[in-house]
This record gives sequence, structure tokens and C-alpha cells, in this order.
Amino acid sequence: MNQSLVQKLTRTKPAPVETDGGTSLHGEGLSRSIGLFSLTMIGVGATIGTGIFFTMVEAVPKAGPSVVLSFLLAALTAGLTALCYAELSFKVPAAGSAYSFAYRTLGEFMAFIVAFCLLLEYGLAASATAIGWSDYLNNFLVNAFGWQIPEHLRSPMIVSTANGTVWNVGHFNLPPVILVVLCCFLLIRGAKESATANAVMVLIKLAILIFFAVIAFSGFDAANFTPFTKPTAGEWVPGAAGIAAAAGTVFFSFIGLDTIATAGEEVRNPKRNVPIGIIAALVIVTVFYMLVAIAAMGAQPAHMFEHQAAGLSVILQNVTGKAWPALVLSAGAVISVFSVTLVTIYGQTRILYAIAKDGLVPKAFQRVNAKSHAPVINTVIVSVVVGVVAGLVDSTFLWDMVSMGTLTAFIVVSIAVPVLRAKERAAGIVTKGGFRVPFGPYVVPGLSILACAYLMFSLSHATKVIFTIWMGVAVITYFIYGIRNSRLNKV
Repeated sequence: MNQSLVQKLTRTKPAPVETDGGTSLHGEGLSRSIGLFSLTMIGVGATIGTGIFFTMVEAVPKAGPSVVLSFLLAALTAGLTALCYAELSFKVPAAGSAYSFAYRTLGEFMAFIVAFCLLLEYGLAASATAIGWSDYLNNFLVNAFGWQIPEHLRSPMIVSTANGTVWNVGHFNLPPVILVVLCCFLLIRGAKESATANAVMVLIKLAILIFFAVIAFSGFDAANFTPFTKPTAGEWVPGAAGIAAAAGTVFFSFIGLDTIATAGEEVRNPKRNVPIGIIAALVIVTVFYMLVAIAAMGAQPAHMFEHQAAGLSVILQNVTGKAWPALVLSAGAVISVFSVTLVTIYGQTRILYAIAKDGLVPKAFQRVNAKSHAPVINTVIVSVVVGVVAGLVDSTFLWDMVSMGTLTAFIVVSIAVPVLRAKERAAGIVTKGGFRVPFGPYVVPGLSILACAYLMFSLSHATKVIFTIWMGVAVITYFIYGIRNSRLNKV
């Protein structure tokens, strides 16, 4: 059947085929090997670490001590979206998260645009966290052995400064590349092995953050919270712009909620476990973010955070006057940030796998190894790109871009809830059981959209320009390749 252009742009995928929640899917497809605990740890692993270990350095100079409100604002926004994710993941339990939700409700073109947002989100998040890992690794080596990685092997070639972009020819940030290679080897062994390793690393991470909070609170000084905000002339609420800007910067760290949904095709009993995993991960993450942010701000004046490498380790060293607490935290960060990078690369590969299954990108990204049930070619390509970016670029370029991609994906997920409900009503479909967004299909999704749009507006002009260019690339790619090769052309 010939389809018009409008029909092609708005065509949607049919409801996913139910599976028995067993150990495999479609023979050569992904394996259903991830349980609820491992799934929740995937969400926590992709979330806790980035916003606490690294972005305090970026966020505190924007908001001052009120950065604790920035984390709370980001968490509340993510919470609204998490409710939308929970309903959609029950009704559309497939790999691809926001992409799959958009394809089921808003149509192919919007799904492809969302897919490009997710590729930006996951790819740059993996690079950014790998870069931050390098600082903690160097701090650990200094405290443990009195040796540090040579400057030209732990600093990028392209650096953002107050005076513009600086090119340091001959510099290459090697540790992040090593980390990405290790993650790649683990991921090509299979999702079950990767999830188990991640769960262990997440438990270590939570223990390290509790260790940090206990020691940091011993040096707590309430004076560090005065003045609480950084007022700007003409604001209707003093400090609101700084709080929003910092919230926009740290928001990308809630990428873990989306990562849980990307695993939908590898989860046992996804209709039950994915919604529970999303909510459980959000609660755990919010509690730890607030705990550590308050402890860190109480232990150190706001002005000291700017350009502070391995910040949490330095805080412990300053509070105690001893090197061993910093050594313990750096060692824990080296292990725990591994899990963040691992899970974000995992999410990137599963997004590409889902898009390739629909014919919108080359089939190479869909090929799964018969033994490990992992998309090996896909994983290698993603790891190479992530490693190159991490080795060459300063992380300052990356944080806000990841947040922009995350916020856009969250807005689409929120829109998808009322659209899916309307489609179900029109088709006479009655969904029994499962999670449903409270207060009807409009209140929570509407608040989620407004909150995400507010944070998006607070991001820098340069971020918006680059994101617009990236969206242009997405549109061109769709019309050159995606629309011609879509599997729905054959329906």
C-alpha cells in the first residue's frame, strides 16, 4: 500500500507482542535475564555518581549553597516524569524506552527525533562520566603511591575556558579511554554478567557515599549556607535563575530512569519489574543526592567548588587533615563511576538496537551474538565513539548537552501518556492491572512538561544552538535513510 508523506511521518508501531517473561526472546534476540534488584541497580548505577561526584563543581558556582534546592528541583521534575515512564513501561515493555513509547503513540518521525536525543544523551553522558573518573583515579594514585598520571596523558586536547576554547596539541586524556575499553569488554560478554557486576559496584558506591556524609558532617559549618542564594538583579525570586541553571546542569544525572526502560526487552516480567524499578531507583537516588549535597556544602564554602578536581575526596582531606579518607573515597569513586559509564554505554547500545530493529538505522546495530546475546558490533562502535570524545574533549562541553537531550526525551514521554490513553479509548482497549499515572492523563504529564521546559530554558544559549544543529542532522538522516528503510514500509 502506497503511503503519503504525512502517513509515513505519523505511522505508529502496533502494540508489542506479549512474551512469557522467560529466558529468551525470538531465539536470536536479547535474553530476558535481568531481575528486579539488578534492574533497580541499573537505574541507581546510571544515576548516582554523575550528579554527585562531578557536577557539584559545575552546579555550585551557579547556585551557591542553594544547589541543594537544585537537586531537589531536578528530582521533583524527574519524579513527575518517572510516573509517566512507569505507566508506559507497563504498556510498552520493549527495548528503546522513550523511543519505543514515541513510536507507539506519536509516530515514526517523532520517534526518530527522540532517538537522536537519546543517542546524544547516552553517548555524551558516557564520555563525561569517563572524563570525571580520570580525576578520581589520579587522586587515588597520588594518595596511595605518591605518583600521578603525566599532565599530557590526563588532560584533553580541546578545553573550554572563560576566554574561549583552547587547543592543547599533544594532550590526550588516556584514563577515560581505558575505562571505556573495559566497559566494552564487559558488555560484549552479555547483559546478565554486566548487570551483576553493576549491582556490586552500586552497593560499593552507596557505602562510599554514606562514608563521605558521615565524615563531612563532622566538619559541618552552618555559615557555609550564608548567603543561601546568589541573587540576580530583576529576579522575581532571588536566586531562582541560579537554582534553575544548576538544576538544568545536574538533571542529566537522572538518565538512570530512562536506562531502566531501555532494558525492557531483557527484563524478566517487565510489566511488573520495570515500573517498580523506576520508582525504587528514583527514591534511592533522591535520598542520596540530598544527603551528600547537604554534607558537602556544610563542609566547604561554595567558592571552593569551582574548578575543583575530585571534589569529594578533597573535602574529606580538608575536613580530617589526613589522606586516608580521601584515598578511600577516591578508590570507591574509581569503582562506582565505572558502573555509571558501563550503564550509559549499555543504554546507548540498546537504543541503537531498537532503532535498527525498526529499519531506521543500518542492520549492523541489530546483530546479536548467538552465545552472549549481546549486540557486539553495536557495542564496539559505540565504545569507539565514546572513547574518542572522552579522550579529546573537556567535560565542560558535555554536561548541559546531555541535560538537553534528557529533558527533550522526558517531555516526549510525558506527552505520550495522554496520547496512548486516547488511542486506547478510541480502540476500546481496557488495560487491567499495572501502574497508571494518578489524577488522570493530563495533570502529572502536564506538570512534567512544564518543569522540563523550565529547566531546558535555563540552559546556556550555546547548548541550545548546538542542540538545534543536532536536531537538523536528525531530520536529514531520517529523510535520507530512515523513511526509506523503515520496516513499516512493508506493512
